[in-house]
This record gives sequence, C-alpha cells and structure tokens, in this order.
Amino acid sequence: MSELDDIRSFVAVVDSGGFGRAGRSLGLSKSIVSRRVARLEADLGTRLLSRTTRGVSPTEAGLEFKARGERILAELTEAREAVALQAGGVAGRLRLSMPLSFGIHHVAPVLAELARRHPRLEIDAEASDRQVDLIGERFDMAVRIGVLKDSSLVARRIASVRGIVVGSPAYFTGHGRPATPAELSGHECLIYTGGAAPDWNFKVNRRVVSVRPSGRLRSDSGDTLLQWAEAGLGLALLPSFIAGEAIRAGRVEPVLAEFPLPESGLHVVRPPGAYVSGKVRVLTDLLVERFGSAATWDPCQKALAEQAAAAGQGRSVPGEDEHQAA
Repeated sequence: MSELDDIRSFVAVVDSGGFGRAGRSLGLSKSIVSRRVARLEADLGTRLLSRTTRGVSPTEAGLEFKARGERILAELTEAREAVALQAGGVAGRLRLSMPLSFGIHHVAPVLAELARRHPRLEIDAEASDRQVDLIGERFDMAVRIGVLKDSSLVARRIASVRGIVVGSPAYFTGHGRPATPAELSGHECLIYTGGAAPDWNFKVNRRVVSVRPSGRLRSDSGDTLLQWAEAGLGLALLPSFIAGEAIRAGRVEPVLAEFPLPESGLHVVRPPGAYVSGKVRVLTDLLVERFGSAATWDPCQKALAEQAAAAGQGRSVPGEDEHQAA
C-alpha cells in the first residue's frame, strides 16, 4: 500500500499548497510527506512539483499524474465501500458541514442514529453558519438552508423551509401588532446578520412586498434572536423550525402569517462528480427519511401552510405594490 500512500500524500500537497499543510490534513509529519513525494518522483523518474521559497506547485507532469492519481484513490474508496456495504455497513470518515441552530437541534440526532447503524463510520461534523468551501476544505457534504447560489456543487432538495415573524405577548401588549408588512416600520425588529438578504419579503395580493427592518439588536444566531423576542425586545423573522416550540409553548406568537414569506429549502450539497460515496448516500437517505415530510418534524410549518391557504395565499392590502420598500 506504500504506493497508494505516496499518491495520497502527493495529491494532498498539491491541494493544500505545501508539505506542512498536507501533513496536518493527513495527520502526518512534514518530513514523512516530503519523503513520500520524493520517493514517488524517484519511482516515476520525473519531477512532479516545483519547489520555491514561496511554496510548491505541480509541474505539467504533476498535474497529469494528480488527475490520474485522484481517480485511482476514488476507485479504491469505491471498492472499499462496496465491500463494506455487503458486510452490512459503511466505513471510513465522513466530514460534514451543517448550520448551527438546525444542525444542533435536528441534524445531530440524525448523526447519532447514523453512528448507531454504522459502527465503523467516523463522523466529523462542523456546526457553523459560515459557508464552507467543500472542495478546498475537503468536506464530503454539507447540509444547507436557503436559496442556493449557482455553482458546480451537486445539490439535492430534502424539504421546504418557511419563515415566520414572531413577538412575545408582552411586546404586543406594549407596542401593538402590525396588521400589514408596511406597519413593521413602526416596530422594533430583531435583525439576523448571518448572511441572509436584509429585506423581509412578504406575499401581498400575489406580489412581493419588501420591507427593510430596523432595530438596535442584531445577531448571526437565530436562537439568540428567539431569546430576545421571548424577552419582549422586538419582532424576529425566524425559520419555523426555530420558532415552533416557543410558539406552541406560548412564549411567542406569530404575526403577519396571512402574508406568506418566500419558501426556501433544506438541501444536501456535495462536491461535483457522478460518483456518490456510500457514506454520503446513507446519510442523505437518512435525512430524507427524517425530514422528507415537514409535518412530522416541523408541525409549525403545517399550521402556517393551513393558515395561509385559509387566507387565500395573501390578504388584499390597498396601496401595497411589488418590491415596495418600507
């Protein structure tokens, strides 16, 4: 297997741009990685890397060998997974990125079930709302919520995700309830700063009305915004999977539910390529099993959909127009 280890080390050096970084990604010392690449070059009788004081870069021969070497490693991984599946499970290491709130409350229990079903599988999960570079940071897959941007990544939509504006009973007692989206301009809003568009968009008369919320409290954490809303500090626009339990418990109440917010999605995203590894496939299937029906894991969403349907998909409001900003 030494030749495969040499190929794996060489690919890691090219991907990371240095022997030290490659060593850290492989869990090896810099000297071991350097010796492996040198041995590979000696066996091939050609130079695969150009070494300078600023780092390393592949030669023309190195680029060609890297492409073929990656295919060899991928085929080896596929062969191992095929045998593992026949033996009753998947093996190896699964590196996953997932959103912070949704990951902690909803994906983590799924990963626990995955670990129970496949005891030889290692799971490395990063819970963060940052948009990771799946290819550059060598993630196997990511769970993402929202509207995906065009990219070379392969995405599968698992379920729909809806938002809802909520506030506490104490807040409504002191400030009243907005009856239309335009009335939000007179309210203290709790603003999410985690990368979403700044406007709150509502469907009114089959048109989209955009409202720019204003307020003194901001956070990149949906759970933080919920706690502030429960404390009576303002109105928050939250995914229903974050607000649902607080709504059922009466700590917050929805407003403007008759004006639906645009629907986004829960997606599984992976690097490009026709081959889907067994570890990615089994987790994707488990996520579909768990979240494919929104009503089973997010009762709040079902209630919102029924309420919106009863209101005729958006109440008529005189004077509201498409893309109007408040």
